[in-house]
Formats: sequence, C-alpha cells, structure tokens
Amino acid sequence: MLIDTHCHLDFPDYDADRNEVISRAKKNGVEYLINIGSSLKGSRDSAALAKQFNNIYAACGIHPHDADAITDPDLEEIQSLSAGDKVVAIGEIGLDYFKNFSQPENQLKLFRKLNRLAKDMNLPVIIHCREAEKDVLQVLKEEAPVRAVVHCFSGNSQFLRSCLDLGFFVSFTCNITYKKAQLLRDVLKLVPFERLMLETDAPFLPPQDLRGKRNEPMHVKGLCAEVAKIKGVTFAEVERATTANAIEFFQIK
Repeated sequence: MLIDTHCHLDFPDYDADRNEVISRAKKNGVEYLINIGSSLKGSRDSAALAKQFNNIYAACGIHPHDADAITDPDLEEIQSLSAGDKVVAIGEIGLDYFKNFSQPENQLKLFRKLNRLAKDMNLPVIIHCREAEKDVLQVLKEEAPVRAVVHCFSGNSQFLRSCLDLGFFVSFTCNITYKKAQLLRDVLKLVPFERLMLETDAPFLPPQDLRGKRNEPMHVKGLCAEVAKIKGVTFAEVERATTANAIEFFQIK
C-alpha cells in the first residue's frame, strides 16, 4: 500500500476525469490520497473531496502566494474547515521568496498565524519553502508545530540536517527522476527512512518520461521504485516505511 501525501485533485486540471484519476491511483496500489488546500477555495474543495471519497483526506491552508490578500475572516474559515472529520493537516503553508507574489513581511505574518492555528487544532503542518530556508526554520523553531513535513523537498544537505534535527519529516516528488536533479538525489540518500514520505504534488512535476504532461497520484508507484533504486533498497522497504510514516503523521484511521 502506498500513500500520495500531497496532491491537488481539486484543481480544474481534473474536472474532466477526476473519478478515473482516483481509480487509477488505487489500481496502482496508491490506497490513500492527501488532498492539499493551497487557497481558501482550494481548502473548501479539498474538504469536500474528503467527504465524497473514502480514500481521500484533506489539508486546509493558504499558500504564501496569497498572503497579501488574506483577511481575518479568511483565517476563521480555514479554522472552521480544519475542524472537519477528515481534515488531517494545515497546509500548504510557508514562504516563497523565489516568486515573491506576496510581500515577504505578509508571508511571514500569515505563516505564523497558520502555525498557531495548527497548534490550536492539534494538527501537523505541511510546509512550502522556496529560497526561504533561514526564515522557515526560524519561524518553525519559534512556533514549535505538533508535527511538520517539508513538502517537495528541494534544499541542500545543510537544510535537510536542520529539518531532521528539529524532528521534521521531508517529502519528495517525481522531480527526483529529472536528468538535472542529481543534487536532489544525493540529498535523498541522506534521509533516514523514519522521516521520509512520498508525494506527487499533482498536477505538477510529472516523472521524467511524462515531462510537459499532467501528473497524477498513480505515479507514486514509480516514485517509490525510483527512491528504492537511489537508496539501494527494495521497493517493499520504501513502501513499508513511507506508508507507516504517512499513517502516523496524518493520523489516518
């Protein structure tokens, strides 16, 4: 059994065949999907998907790209959505100094508020970090989340060590298959099994042989095989460890 710990099936990319995408995932051994809210609307839709499908769980959050426009009523709605039975995390949240679609100071304010909300709700956090490692670590050290995973990990070995020292999990996507991703593969080799999870970030970051096409959760199977190859272990070892980690992290019942 595999788990896609980060996908966005609420996106319009799946409006034409969402049921088929979910079915294909299950046929490829991907038993559970964590659908991630990255906006207020996305969080609403994510919670709705979790109610509709037995094998989908939801996370609710606001992406740092939207930080400039977020209001207190928006945060109150996120809190309300997060009380749902199948909402298992706050995310994705974090900092993005690569695109800087919102002012850094507003990103930081939102990041702190959502971390505090997560602690109030006793939920883990799913972290987005792009070229903001120092500030992400500083906020997380100060806010001390219940549990945290840095999704779509793209940092260096030093950032990895800092995350592991703080007890965080890290999650990798199909971009580890890309020809120019050797540094990322080298970092993956350093991750202990007890802190590793798998994700697609679908519809983004499809495997190398599908570049330019839509990603979907069934590709966790190929990702698991690639991780096993990189780490020099069996598929079953990666499957067993990452699934156990996800079940514990998200408290899947």
